[in-house]
Order: sequence, then C-alpha cells, then structure tokens
Amino acid sequence: IFPGDKQKHFANLQKASGIPYDKMLFFDDARDGRYGNCVPVSQLGVLAAHTPGGIYTETVFHTAIQAYKEWDGQAGTIIEHDGTVTKLPAEEDDGPASSERVTGKVVKFFEDRGFGFIRYGNRGTKDLFVHVRNCNGNVEFLEVGDELTFRVGTDRNTGKKMAVDVEKAGASSSSGSVESADTVNLRVFSMNQPFAALLANGHKTLETRNGTMFMPYAEGTKFLLHVGRRTYPDGDRHIDVMKSGGLSDAEIGELKSLPNGFGRGMAVAILEIGKTFDTTLEERCDTEFQRKVCAFGEDSGRRATEIRRVQYLKRPIKVSGQGGVFKADIPRDAVPDGWLSENENASGGTSSSSRSGGGRVVYSITG
Repeated sequence: IFPGDKQKHFANLQKASGIPYDKMLFFDDARDGRYGNCVPVSQLGVLAAHTPGGIYTETVFHTAIQAYKEWDGQAGTIIEHDGTVTKLPAEEDDGPASSERVTGKVVKFFEDRGFGFIRYGNRGTKDLFVHVRNCNGNVEFLEVGDELTFRVGTDRNTGKKMAVDVEKAGASSSSGSVESADTVNLRVFSMNQPFAALLANGHKTLETRNGTMFMPYAEGTKFLLHVGRRTYPDGDRHIDVMKSGGLSDAEIGELKSLPNGFGRGMAVAILEIGKTFDTTLEERCDTEFQRKVCAFGEDSGRRATEIRRVQYLKRPIKVSGQGGVFKADIPRDAVPDGWLSENENASGGTSSSSRSGGGRVVYSITG
C-alpha cells in the first residue's frame, strides 16, 4: 500500500515508467469525498473506473476496457459503477453560498465518532463533512440514506467546508399529517435476479458481500428487498449448486420466479437479518454453506449475513434502486401483518432513544 494519496502514487508511477496518464486505467471502490480516489486520480488525466464492489466479474473489467477504447482523453473522466461515463468540471464545485440552504443525503456515518459525510449537488461536488453537534434538536445519530437540509459553513480549526445548521428533511412537518400516517420509511437494498427471487422465496438464507454493507446493522434489523433491473451474470452456476441439493429443474424454476405482478424495479418483500460475520474460503466452500448462498465458495463474498425471515409484501411497490442501503417510503398497508413493531414511529424509523440502548452493535472497521 502506497504511503500517501493516490495522486502522489500515480505521479511516482508516471515518473518511474514514463507512461503518460492518458494511457492508464485505474479501478477503485472509493469514488469521491474525503477518502475518494477516482476523482483526484481522474483529474491527473487517468481514466478512472468506480467499482464499489471490486472487480468481481469479467463484465466489470471489460466494460471499463471498452470505455477506455471510446475515451477522448479528457481529464476528469470517470466510468461509473453502472457503466455510464461522467466528465467532471475542470475543478470541483465548491457548492452553494454559505447562506443558501440545501438538501443532501448521508452517504457515510461513523456512529462511534459522531460524524459522517453528505452527498449533495452534482457529481462534481465534494462530499461534505457533518457532525452531530451541528445538528439542530436532540439528534445523536445519523444513518446512511437520511436526507438532511443544511448550510455549507467552514470549520474554524481546519478551514475546510462542513455542514452547519443541519436538520433532518421533513423534521418540522406535522406528525399528524395523512402522508406520515399512511406511509412507513424503511431501509432498502437491491439484488438482481435470480438471487432476489431465491431470497424472497426463502431458499437463499445467506447473503454474502465483500463490502461492509450490512455490518453497521444489528441482528433483527428489517429491510425491504428491491429487485434490480439486471440479471446477475454468474453463468447459471447457481443452478449447479441448487441441483447438488437434489432440486429438479421445475423446482429450481419455481424458486427463481417472482409472483405475478412482482418484478424488476420494485420492492417485493420485507426481511429481517441475523448476524453478519467474516468467513474463510474454506468455510465458503462447505457444501451446506454454498446451498444457503446459492453460489460456489469462490463466487461468494467474504462477509455473510443471515436472513432470519422473509415475506412478500401484500403488493409490489415501485422504488428507484440505488447502491448500498438506502431508504424509501412505502404505503403502510403494503407491509404484511406483524412486521412493524410498536417502537417504530409514524415514518417507520426507530426513535433515537431506542438506538442508544445497549442492544445496538457497533463495528470497528479497519483496513
């Protein structure tokens, strides 16, 4: 690991190799913000590919190669995780004037330290530092996906921009409104077919990822399952895993299918997670583990999350998919009976007092 920022790293590479920046292609899982790499490296003239899940399939790699072939050499060009190409302005956007109130979304939050980062504005705007001490009201906790309104100020100690006068979006609205009474705000994550159906139908009972998506969430946390627009390209290897458990083609076909009216681009089910834990390749290659994941060990992520229970919604709800964990408002009457606890408020969240109890697991993630 190079002991410095990526711009210095690439400057050293260029000097030592003599290879011009526009002949380099850079893959990284951190796009922008304080710890981002794609934006600063792209501004050197290197073509950067944002790969939040790593280079986990040949498609990720070949999509970037094709984009490189079509690239015009303009500095500040990034291949986004969905294959689209973004060309950043010559300089990062400094954002709005300090007196202007703007809206953004929490993209990172370190609960044990009380700070995180907000994404707002266009793709050229740097993620903005936020600390709970600058939140109005009795706010002790922020969560990825929370929408905030704030002003852009300056930290007196560091001279860097930060969010001040922060409020949760809609916090001042009447709690007795019809909208809040009839909807519930829930966490959501997206999966592509056929694995979304395998999970929703109760066959897939372990979800594995290389990232830390589920690690901040305690056992018993509920999520909506959103079906992505694409089909996961595993070469139908999941079928071989399922057949190893004695399932017939007809049974597999049924497990890979969603009910009539349920489909891509929709929230289709609600689920509750169990524990999240690290695994070794040897553990992932265990036959029973593979059948729970519906994938071979070498195709699985190193962090596994248990799916305790899952149930289809009473009706599918169209939701715009996003990466990672995000939030969505859905009609309360679409949620199956028995899934919404008494601790959940009118918008479906849990009160800050219940979050601060000893039952919440806080993970310290390094490396």
